[in-house]
Amino acid sequence: MKNTLKTKKIPAKPGVYFFKGQKNKILYIGKAKNLKNRVRSYFLKNKYQTPKNQSLVKRIEDIEWIITSSEVEAIFTEANLIKKHQPKYNIDLKDGKSFPFIRVTCEPFPQVFLTRTIIRDGSRYFGPYTDVNHLRVVLKMIHTLYQIRSCSFKLDEKTIQQKKVALCLDYHIKKCGGPCEALISEQEYQKMIAAVTSFLHGKTGDTENYLSKAMRQASIEQRFEDAARFRDQLQSVRRFKERQRKVSADFSDRDIFSLVHENEMGVVVIIRVRGGRFYSREKIYLRQISSPTSAMESVIAQFYLESSDIPKQVTLSEPLAGGDSLESWLRERRAGAVRILYPQRGEKARELRVAYQNAKLLLGEWILEKKKRREYIPNSLRQLQEDLQLKAPPRSVEAIDISHLGGENTVASLVTFKDGKPAKKSYRKFNLKTVVGVDDFASMREVVLRRYSRLLKEKKSLPDLILVDGGKGQLSMAVSALRELGIAYVSIIGLAKKLEQVYLPGQSDPQSISKTSAGLLLLRKIRDEAHRFAVSFHRQKREKSSIESPFLKIKGMGPKRVKKILTTYQNLKMISNETKRELSEKCSIPEDISAQCIETARELRELKNN
Repeated sequence: MKNTLKTKKIPAKPGVYFFKGQKNKILYIGKAKNLKNRVRSYFLKNKYQTPKNQSLVKRIEDIEWIITSSEVEAIFTEANLIKKHQPKYNIDLKDGKSFPFIRVTCEPFPQVFLTRTIIRDGSRYFGPYTDVNHLRVVLKMIHTLYQIRSCSFKLDEKTIQQKKVALCLDYHIKKCGGPCEALISEQEYQKMIAAVTSFLHGKTGDTENYLSKAMRQASIEQRFEDAARFRDQLQSVRRFKERQRKVSADFSDRDIFSLVHENEMGVVVIIRVRGGRFYSREKIYLRQISSPTSAMESVIAQFYLESSDIPKQVTLSEPLAGGDSLESWLRERRAGAVRILYPQRGEKARELRVAYQNAKLLLGEWILEKKKRREYIPNSLRQLQEDLQLKAPPRSVEAIDISHLGGENTVASLVTFKDGKPAKKSYRKFNLKTVVGVDDFASMREVVLRRYSRLLKEKKSLPDLILVDGGKGQLSMAVSALRELGIAYVSIIGLAKKLEQVYLPGQSDPQSISKTSAGLLLLRKIRDEAHRFAVSFHRQKREKSSIESPFLKIKGMGPKRVKKILTTYQNLKMISNETKRELSEKCSIPEDISAQCIETARELRELKNN
């Protein structure tokens, strides 16, 4: 109801909207030509929603939006925000976080290298590439053909005149022209860079002309060793060109996109055609696809977001809902003409079929790989199944450990292992609420009740095996909690620390398991990880408590004001370096109390350092 009321306030303008869940976490980011209509469509009772959207709508706690001047600007804003926040319900580009590019730096003597980090300083970026092997071949070819520096020194006229950088081995083995000592002019170096950028655009003609001229000039000047080197490089370029299969008599540059999906999994193949030749094949794996057309829009926006290599034509198999806006955005990014084509027959349609077949094969391989991974069961799990006489291998194991220091700051940890490996996203921390003092048994019962009542409430799957750190006492309390929840059928064991003995419910004697059993070794590993996680959490809580309590002793400081200071400032150093006026303004605390807080922070730092 709250969200339905809020949709009435949303303007009917182009922009980007955010759906937020608990703790203000962004769940989904979308764009729209009309924000009001688009957001309202999620909450219409008579409209069919995909299972993914149904799950999303249940979790929405708040809605925010940004108005943009046009739908084109909304595309750019959405792509940037998705890349930054990686929301849970947006389409997941499996390789999207780490697309590599070739960067040509913006400086008098540019560097050319592989990067995964985009720095907006005027540098040009070519890519993205999903096939890193192909990328390395291209880079190796560039550094073989051109004497481009591989160092990262700042080279300008002043640096060169003052001889701050000396020649390195690369100059002597003919891999660098020696710009650091003015052995190659800036003009000549920039000519090389122009040829490199042309090569990166898939045009080998400029490189062939450059090398032919250099070879002839070296021959005229009787530099026969250099002439031979240029000849060999020219032959390398021609061999590289031959490997780029000729696919078209149409010499226009274009990228061909094809998406094949099954359920919520999909693969997009991008075939790059440059100068009538096949230049590269990129592949992007997608998860959480609900709409193929919106998925394709998102892929195209993410793919070209940072790239300097946008062709004049982009070929797709079917029209997109926001195709016109996407085309306008690409024109803006390229600063030139771009057309999105949907060919039905002819040569371009055949290219689309090739891309489709590639995507279909890759998706089939991916699904098969995931199926094999699901079916694969490690030997340690099979051994554990045998040791504990379980009906099936415990592929999902959760372990619980209690940690405290003399009953102070009692906490608990829960770690999850799937197929014998830690699943850290599923780790959980617990502050004990009902237990006072030292009572490991009651603490274990509270944690088991809280953890599995929540899983039942959220209708999430239960683990195959629960491991409690402790002997018969901890185990019996955990079992009683499971009985109370009506899930006593879940397999549970206790692992005592001293003798590494495994206890089963209802049995007074420990299991006779070989000390060298792979199953027991796995249990120890899981138990030790739960212990490590609990101890680290307990240490954090103890340190926080030791910082909070001195602030609470200051007259006028209550828990809320202490919390405000500790969330505003990351550490004691930042508090102690602050002025009382600034601290007062940032935390809404009177200046006289702020001064005492700063003094306390300084004292705590001194104690810590001593």
